[in-house]
Amino acid sequence: MQQGLTDELYQHVHQYYDHPDFTPRERLAAEFAEQYAIDHRGIDDAMWARMSEHFSDVELLELTITCGFCVGMGRAYQVLDIAVDFDVLWSREPPAAS
Repeated sequence: MQQGLTDELYQHVHQYYDHPDFTPRERLAAEFAEQYAIDHRGIDDAMWARMSEHFSDVELLELTITCGFCVGMGRAYQVLDIAVDFDVLWSREPPAAS
């Protein structure tokens, strides 16, 4: 929150690709994070080239490690059957079978 993510913007994270309040850099980071979570093997040279236009090597490393940590924690929560506070599907990932 201290770096500019307002409550209003947070409410539109699932619309990162076309919400006017997201910067091109924020859109690209969100696209990368979603791709990382859903199909990490699909991150190709073209994506890295786009990312390199907006992020330094250090930022790319930090973003990649942060995505890995978050995906790992999400999977750990699933394995441990830790309840979530909300039922929102923000990505293209298919909903879990009931």
